Amino acid sequence: MKRHEFLRELHKVSGNRNYLEIGVNDGRSLKLSRVPTVAVDPAFKVVTEIRCDVHLVKAASDDFFARDNPLIHLKGGRHPLRNLRRGRSPLGYWRRTVLDLSFIDGMHLFEYALRDFMNIERHSDWTSVIVFDDVLPRNVDEAARDRHTGAWTGDVYKIAEILGRYRPDLVTVPVDTRPTGQLVVFGADPRSTVLRDRYDEIVAEYEVPDPQKVPETVLDRVGAVAPEELLGARFWRALGRARRVGVGRARGWEPLRTSVERVLGGH
Repeated sequence: MKRHEFLRELHKVSGNRNYLEIGVNDGRSLKLSRVPTVAVDPAFKVVTEIRCDVHLVKAASDDFFARDNPLIHLKGGRHPLRNLRRGRSPLGYWRRTVLDLSFIDGMHLFEYALRDFMNIERHSDWTSVIVFDDVLPRNVDEAARDRHTGAWTGDVYKIAEILGRYRPDLVTVPVDTRPTGQLVVFGADPRSTVLRDRYDEIVAEYEVPDPQKVPETVLDRVGAVAPEELLGARFWRALGRARRVGVGRARGWEPLRTSVERVLGGH
């Protein structure tokens, strides 16, 4: 399954009420959204029809998240009737904005992707789904920090190891999509400061000159789940229901974690 096919189906099964995209490019992934959306890219060149209520931001993601209220578009205005007309909660403006589905496909260097995750997690919750693109390079050349190939993942593949090492409270699922794989993250915790506190330490260790020493397990996609298997998992309906009724992390996360890890069990 190609990456955009996977994303299209993920929009369906995740039951997301909003969507954030970092890295718009020509709009091929943005066009999949049908919910209120914020999309960020300093040099987008959208060439396809967009069919959602979207705030298209021409800025670097770091600058975007530095704004006072970067996700104000997803609140839908101050007037409750306006929110109702758009299918949103009439009290939405006064509630904390929680991102349901986020897609990180910006600069293909691990430190940029990590900062994007840190910023997104601050606006997420345990029911949120966060997706990294380009985490399974097919060869060492594609994984170079200094781009010299047509297809290029950069060293974003390091994100899986970093999260596994520093954030074992999350569940990360590598997905075997074409051409260069994706990583789906469950269990976001906006209270966590681990990555922010240790960001400089992480960058100092993982930023190394080319050629990158890409693990064979990454190149061979060891442990990567078939996209159809993840999309067909039984936990999606329960996840959407928990999000709608406001189930708290203390009650909902461990059952979800167990269900997601069951998908990983055979890999």
